Amino acid sequence: MNRRRLLQSFFLALPGVMPLRAALAQTRPSDNKPESDKPFAEHFIALQLSDSDPKKERLVLSVASNLLKAYGPDKIAVEVVAFGPGIDLLRDTNEYRSLVGSLVTQGVRFDVCGNTLDTIERETGKRPAINPHAIEVLVGVGQILKLTESGYTLVRP
Repeated sequence: MNRRRLLQSFFLALPGVMPLRAALAQTRPSDNKPESDKPFAEHFIALQLSDSDPKKERLVLSVASNLLKAYGPDKIAVEVVAFGPGIDLLRDTNEYRSLVGSLVTQGVRFDVCGNTLDTIERETGKRPAINPHAIEVLVGVGQILKLTESGYTLVRP
């Protein structure tokens, strides 16, 4: 917990400081920002990929790249969530593997649905090899829900 939040918690816990609570709520809007690895981000975008279509894969990657160019990598948090057939983008053999890696170095996060991977493993007897940059989440749609509830804007290119 950072020092500012610790002090806020202390003062907000004191009885009779309602005017202080209101003042802090009005002067600290940045404290309501979504959780992110980017402390200076002002914009938060979740990109959904649920289709196995190279054109849509390329479009998602293009949108992520364009957002980084438009806002700067420190001012925007971009998280791509792939589930169902959309996990094909994050297969280890996907043609856009190097582009995914390039976007990761610029701060884009790629999530892959663990439920989808489990289903594929159950049906085929083998878990698909996934791009090492991808982060497995328990439930892809649950990750989207978590992100949108915390302030991310969902975009489905």
